[in-house]
Amino acid sequence: MDIAFASVFYEIAVLVLLAAGIGFVGLLLRQPLVVAFIAVGVLAGPGALGLVSSTEFIETLSQISIAVLLFLVGLKLDVSLVRNLGKVAVATGLGQVTFTALFGFLICIALGIDPLTSVYIAVALTFSSTIIIVKLLSDKQEINALHGKIALGFLIVQDIFGVLCMVTLSALGVGAMGVGGGWEVVQVFVGGAAMVGFVAVFIRYVADPLLGMISRSPELMVIFAVGWAAGLAAAGDVLGFGKELGGLLAGVSLASTQYREAISSRLTSLRDFLLLFFFISLGAGLDLGTLGAQLGAAAILSLFVLIGNPLIVLAIMGYMGYRKRTGFLAGLTVAQISEFSLIFMAMGITIGHVGDEAMGLVTLVGLVTIALSVYMITWSHKLFEWCEPFLGIFERRNAWREGEDAETPEIRASHDFVIFGLGRYGCRIGQGLRAKGHSVLGVDFDPEALSNWRGLGMEAVYGDATDPEFVAHMNLREVRAVVSAVPRERGALSEADPQLALLHGLHSAGYRGKVFLSVQQAVEAGDLLEKGASVILTPFDDAAEYAVRKLTEDDAAESAA
Repeated sequence: MDIAFASVFYEIAVLVLLAAGIGFVGLLLRQPLVVAFIAVGVLAGPGALGLVSSTEFIETLSQISIAVLLFLVGLKLDVSLVRNLGKVAVATGLGQVTFTALFGFLICIALGIDPLTSVYIAVALTFSSTIIIVKLLSDKQEINALHGKIALGFLIVQDIFGVLCMVTLSALGVGAMGVGGGWEVVQVFVGGAAMVGFVAVFIRYVADPLLGMISRSPELMVIFAVGWAAGLAAAGDVLGFGKELGGLLAGVSLASTQYREAISSRLTSLRDFLLLFFFISLGAGLDLGTLGAQLGAAAILSLFVLIGNPLIVLAIMGYMGYRKRTGFLAGLTVAQISEFSLIFMAMGITIGHVGDEAMGLVTLVGLVTIALSVYMITWSHKLFEWCEPFLGIFERRNAWREGEDAETPEIRASHDFVIFGLGRYGCRIGQGLRAKGHSVLGVDFDPEALSNWRGLGMEAVYGDATDPEFVAHMNLREVRAVVSAVPRERGALSEADPQLALLHGLHSAGYRGKVFLSVQQAVEAGDLLEKGASVILTPFDDAAEYAVRKLTEDDAAESAA
């Protein structure tokens, strides 16, 4: 057996097992894999356990991981999607990026960091982790809430800003490292223009028919996606503008196809695995001795990200007419930096603009902000309750963007029934009640669900069953019953049970009518009945009983005959 091969194999096996062990600890602490991977990189580096010796092999995997990650970022940059970004997403995204970069730079200067390194660190602080935010919002079932949609919108703005920063760095890198002077710069720009032109032609004429044929084999689609990402990353490196932009262009070239979601979902696990080696490579280059001297600066910058970023989002959204609750929940999603920040710093090191000390500082800030922001987003509703008395300055007297629903005659007028949750189950209940001549008001925090409900000719308002302030402002005096069709089955990271929160809000508002709550399993009924529910609805059990009746109708008819 080749000893060198055996050494690499054993080393990778140990590193992956170490990542699995630390990842399990992170799981128990409700931390994302990014934190665990950074910890693995630091522990495996020469300053701790010294497990990394096959640096060339790990560096190759690290570069592939960056190409795949940026490929997935590019997949989100569909031209039509960018064009349709809402004003609030653009304003909030640009405002947060500008605020963080400007004040981050001033803080770094005050800490004695040189101007160029301060610029890099300040820009790195502007990026928030799309991976973490989407995962947390999905677990809390808030991805379609108003604050969730706004958060995803300004994350796209951040991604676009990141692309522009990478283009700028690539141009600077050519000037800094090129030996051919201005002629080499011209060659790179010509090559870049040719590659962009190639991608444009590919999008226009090749992407859809090619993927249409490849999609017949899901396995081949994954292989093609990885090969396409690595291939264009390699082409970008050969042409001189970097693997990063090449991988990004590969994603952009497929972003407008109907297969982008399928590709993205299939590559997510591979991305997570490969990112491990990026962080191991990162940790292998960190000097733990220098990290200790940066703890003070890291603490200051971490507090800036954890507090400053949410406040600027809250202020911008309040100015634009949103309620302080919506702005606060959206703002918490940017209270961390991302793996993209580390990639940005790595590009700066490659060019020679910053040193390893700056990378170590940003890595520490990443560990602190990611770890703490997970808990902030997880317990966001409870955190808002604590902070609400101090947030009045961030809300206009007339929060018209949401208040236009809250103040309309629909919510002030009397209705027979109020339904929270306008999904398929809630819509069917509402249509059935209206068919019997009842007046029904629908409530949901998903703008699309509200639009669908209103498209059926029924009245609806924007609201959240877990928001006691909203429930307190409803006119429920003549309402016969309140129905919750909101799924009680929440993600593991959610602290807000919508059914119990709605019961508490109704009782606090003085409502004494009937309350119908839906549950996924009948065993949940006892707890809710004890807390004040009048009737428990079990959609799955009811549907199963109906299906059994339909399936056995012939048997009943034969027996009667």
